[in-house]
Order: sequence, then structure tokens, then C-alpha cells
Amino acid sequence: MALLVSSWSNGVQSVPKDYVMPPERRPRDFVSVCDEIPVIDLQENPKADRSDIIQQILKACQEFGLFQVINHGVSEKMMEDMRVLYHEFFNMSVDDKLGVYTESFGKGCSLYTSGLNYAKEDVHYWKDTLKHPCHPLEEHTPSWPEKPTRYREDVGRYALEVRKMGFKILDLIGEGLGLNKGYFNGVSQEQAMAINHYPPCPDPSLAMGIGGHTDPNLITFLQQDQYGLQMHKDGKWMGIDPIPNAFVVNIGYQLEIISNGKLKSVEHRGVTNSTTARTSIVTFFGPNPGLPVVVEPAKELVTSTNPQMFKSYQYNNFIVDYMAYVRKPLPRSGTPLDPYRL
Repeated sequence: MALLVSSWSNGVQSVPKDYVMPPERRPRDFVSVCDEIPVIDLQENPKADRSDIIQQILKACQEFGLFQVINHGVSEKMMEDMRVLYHEFFNMSVDDKLGVYTESFGKGCSLYTSGLNYAKEDVHYWKDTLKHPCHPLEEHTPSWPEKPTRYREDVGRYALEVRKMGFKILDLIGEGLGLNKGYFNGVSQEQAMAINHYPPCPDPSLAMGIGGHTDPNLITFLQQDQYGLQMHKDGKWMGIDPIPNAFVVNIGYQLEIISNGKLKSVEHRGVTNSTTARTSIVTFFGPNPGLPVVVEPAKELVTSTNPQMFKSYQYNNFIVDYMAYVRKPLPRSGTPLDPYRL
């Protein structure tokens, strides 16, 4: 438990050497904020009908691989309740967090620090993470933290509301691609949350919250209230400013493949700051790696003029390959998608 950054970093005057990133992995001193990230209003009205919203989403997915949504159906109060809850959680005593703590990433509910396996890392990330599955709730809530005492009830309600929003957005994307209604139900069996907590860092130019990566799942929804998210576009890193009560929607590899390359996943990372803790509340939708789920480009999107770009495969095999890739020493070559291209 002493490994958790949140348990020892308060008042630290310098970055410990095992948290100092090599120069090529450090954030730059200055990264400009991208003002062009689309902000999409999901509330249908006479001035912005459903077809307009769909086209905005598709354009954002093609050009940026992510966008922000407002008027999405998750209430401001619920989002604020989550911010308060996770502030309390990460500031609880060590003893109160012991029940879910582990020293390496694992299945089920786990609280861990840095990356996938702390003991084998050459350098550590400046973050703690609580991660757990969410669907179906009755199956997973018994493994969730017991404290704060309202955790299971409040997070359960939040998970259900995010699920409604998520499938609304997936239906809009599917409709825009010309897929049958409910197409993504079969590849969105798993819903999980990862709450990443980045305490203030004495020198953000030396440490990283989380390195550049692209999500292996279908689609990701991120709630944030402090700056720290950056995306890689056109050969450079650009910042994404938080919008109050908005979600950042991020395209994962599976959606890029199902769309036959029409939609693009995007590399992103998290940086730290020296004054304020940042907590991002992330919800992932994707196939269940415990089931024999086949993923492939949607047949409706494969034509003589737009040939199939990716192989058909079982998602559990993809995850094995993806994890092997991310565990390779940096710098890496290629992407996890390379073995699946035709």
C-alpha cells in the first residue's frame, strides 16, 4: 500500500528517480491546447436534428478520433457526486483501501499504482488507479469498495446512466455508418470503469501521469474536471481542455476495425501538474475477453471500392497481442493493429 503515489507524495519536493522518465518519454514544456476538438450537443431540437448530430459525430471520429458531448443525459448532480466520491476515496486512510489494493493490475476490482506491473517497470507513472467491471451490476458490485459507504449505490446508478448514454452514441454512430440498429450490442458486452488519480507532482516536466496509448476496446467515455488529457495529431501533442459536465468520447481500436478504417482511434496520454490533483473517471465499452467474440469489419462497409482492411479475429486473442505489445520496451515500432491488417 505504501507504493500508492497518493500515500506518500504530499509535500514531496522532488520527483523520485524511479518516477523520472527518460528524456524521450517526458512531456514537452509547452503543448498548445487544441481549440478545434468538436463539442457535440446530443439534445435533439429543431435547429439540430438527428441527422446533423450523426454527421457531426462521424466527422469528429474521422478527423480527430475523439470529441466531447454535452446534454448527454447524465445529470450535473450525478457527475458532481462522482467527483466528490472519488476525492473522498483517494484521500481515505491506507487501512480503508486495503480490501481492494493490489501490487499489479488484475481482473476484478483492484486498486494499483502506475502501470500494468509495478515490480517489473523500469520507471513508474505518477498515478493510482481503481478499476472494476460494471456490467451486469448484480454480478460485480459485491467486489467494489465498501468505503465510502455510498460507493456501490452511487457508482451503480452512474454506471447505468453512462451505459444509456454510451449506447445512444453507439446507435448514432451505427446509423451514420449504415449499420443495422443495435449492431453494437453484440460487441459491447463488457462495461468497466477506471478511475485514474494523479496527485500534484513537484516537477511535471520530468514525470508522466500515463504514457501515450490507444484504447484496445470499442469506445471510451471520460469525465474530467482538470486539464491533463492530450492527444497526438499531425505529429504533435495537443491538449484538450475540460468542459464542465461534458464527456470526452474516444474511439477505440475495435470501432476502427468494425468501421473498416473509416473511423480512427487516436493516441492519447495524461500529464500531471504541480498544484492540483486530477482525477479522471473513465468508462470503457467493449467485447468481453472471456467470451469467444469475433470482431471484423462490418460486412455492410466492405465493397469492391472499399475492400476489407482487417482480418476477422477473436477479441480475446487481440487482447493477448495488445498486452504483449504495450509491455514491450520503449520505443516501440508499429501498432497493435499491424498483425490484423490485410
